[in-house]
Amino acid sequence: MKSHSNQCSSNKSNLFLTLLKPVVLVCLFYSGNALASCGPDFPEPGVLSPAFEHDDIVDGDYTFKEIFEKGRELFVAKFNICDGQGRPATTGTGNKRIADQPDFIRTSAPESNSCSGCHAQPRDGGAGDIVANVFVLAQALDPVTFSTSGEFSNERNTLGMFGAGPIEMLAREMTAELQAQASVLPDGMHTLSTKGVNFDIKKEGGVVTQSWGIDSDLVIKPFHQAGVVTSIREFTVNAMNHHHGMQAEERFDLNPAKGNDPDFDEDGVERELTIGDMTAASIFQAALGTPVQVMPQGKEARMEVKKGEMLFNDIGCAGCHVPQMELDSRIFSEPNPYNPAGTFSDTTQTISFDMTKMGEFPRVKKHGKNGAVIRAYTDLKRHNLCDAEDQADAIRFFCNEQLDQGRPEQDGRPGREFFLTRKLWDVGSSAPYGHRGDITTITEAILYHGGEGRDSRDNFDGLTTEDKAAIINFLKSLQVVEPKKNKSHKVAKKS
Repeated sequence: MKSHSNQCSSNKSNLFLTLLKPVVLVCLFYSGNALASCGPDFPEPGVLSPAFEHDDIVDGDYTFKEIFEKGRELFVAKFNICDGQGRPATTGTGNKRIADQPDFIRTSAPESNSCSGCHAQPRDGGAGDIVANVFVLAQALDPVTFSTSGEFSNERNTLGMFGAGPIEMLAREMTAELQAQASVLPDGMHTLSTKGVNFDIKKEGGVVTQSWGIDSDLVIKPFHQAGVVTSIREFTVNAMNHHHGMQAEERFDLNPAKGNDPDFDEDGVERELTIGDMTAASIFQAALGTPVQVMPQGKEARMEVKKGEMLFNDIGCAGCHVPQMELDSRIFSEPNPYNPAGTFSDTTQTISFDMTKMGEFPRVKKHGKNGAVIRAYTDLKRHNLCDAEDQADAIRFFCNEQLDQGRPEQDGRPGREFFLTRKLWDVGSSAPYGHRGDITTITEAILYHGGEGRDSRDNFDGLTTEDKAAIINFLKSLQVVEPKKNKSHKVAKKS
């Protein structure tokens, strides 16, 4: 750990990050990760190296590679009690419990020792099999539930985090455009547009009171299948507490809403995850490689994929699974200014990196002078895949949840039926499919679409077997690949 006594470090010459705004440093007068729960005579230590401090990162005390590797460590570490694993006195949503929390419990969690325990396919940072499913909303129950019934939770499959940095920045740019448009409109019904995607809203009394495909705050939330989490950081702070019982100081120790309690979960460990640790974990995920198209060998096979891509567009799939959007800026910055309370959002301490120049390969491609191309096959909008026919398979696979998870009702349909358009840029590497990971083939996943996906589904069903196979082969070409050796990191010069 860098020296960090009772005064902030001075700027170092190896500052590599672009500071987007004047920096106001905040000194945090604490020591590093404690091992209080293990006791001085405990013969086994925690697995984490000393904590990072956010102001040290801003000062440039660490290279990009050091921050990335710290983030990787936090992602793959198998936390133990000496690190602060477990939350005996709190729920997965961070509230106090009326009774002690079990050390491990599959339903309400904690149920995992590491992020990579679930995000593992095809490598660390990826998706998970159905065995790694989580039970969303069960973490709030007190006392805990031992039931996996749909009346208590929404069972969800683990999604991959590859390309998460470009996705978060795309969501931020879309949010800024939507909010700017809405702010100058009079009361009434309106259609907003950003990156070619339309959102309908209703304003009353100068505020947005109803919205379709997005929350009324007009913040695009690109994480979670329900589209309810704003940033990588919020996603990670939530997951660390929920799944591992590892509590971030920004949500607990330093949060007045939690009483500024340095050991809110009462496990004997303070400062389990510092603001700097969560910055490193966020940067790691933001800098993971971006999924790409991998063309097969042989002229005929390549022609088949190209034919499938044309058919994918022709039958209407690209209406929601938008093949390409452009970022105005290729800079990833941390933290996200739209982060909710309890997640660090102080943009006077912003750090950033160029997603086309730093991080794992493959990286997003430059577009124009300052932008980048994002080929994620999503519109980052919530859609309903249920319809009046409510075929049995749609009910089972895409209309199967009983709890809304904060999604608002739309046009008389319950919020639980609306899901964020799945990003398809890793679909060739992310089987199984569906919200629960209980669909074994891409073909089935298409045929189970109803509602807003009904027309495209019917168009697909009407194709010849050969044309259907071409679309599937195209989708299977969208993959996560291994980063190139010895080219994963570059350190930028001080700006």
